[in-house]
Amino acid sequence: MKSVKFAGVGLAMLAWGAISGGAVAQDSFSESHLEAAKAVALETKVLEPFDAILFVMAEQTLSAFTQNEPTRAEEIAEVVEQVALELAPRRAVLNEQIFRIWATAFTEDELVQLAEFYRTPLGMKLRDSVADITAASVEASREWQDRLSVDIVAMVQEELDKRSAAATNQ
Repeated sequence: MKSVKFAGVGLAMLAWGAISGGAVAQDSFSESHLEAAKAVALETKVLEPFDAILFVMAEQTLSAFTQNEPTRAEEIAEVVEQVALELAPRRAVLNEQIFRIWATAFTEDELVQLAEFYRTPLGMKLRDSVADITAASVEASREWQDRLSVDIVAMVQEELDKRSAAATNQ
């Protein structure tokens, strides 16, 4: 049972690595192009959502090991913390991949312009507002979809009822 749970954790980690590693072309970029990409990534705070990945994985690992061997909970917690700290420097690999994604999408000059924009009051407002705007937009689309779903079902039922009534009257 224990090995099945950890095989799942391992497969998830491998899948994450394959997805994140495969998404980036292995093009070579100048140091200044990557620095411009890094500046935009930092200004837009696109790296922040990934800050919790290692913590969440450590918590999941701790939970899985502790579930299987609750009498070793303290030892497991110590080892998980140690391993998580050893893995923390790997975050730089993810950051580098994200910088390359930005570098692939934009020229160096465009990245410089974007970084400059995100340093302006309007750029900062956009950066700070985009998550709320996106969430509100998604909620609005869900509400619209729900209303549309009710309407389409009602309208189709109404039309089918009309056709049934017309066929019966013939």
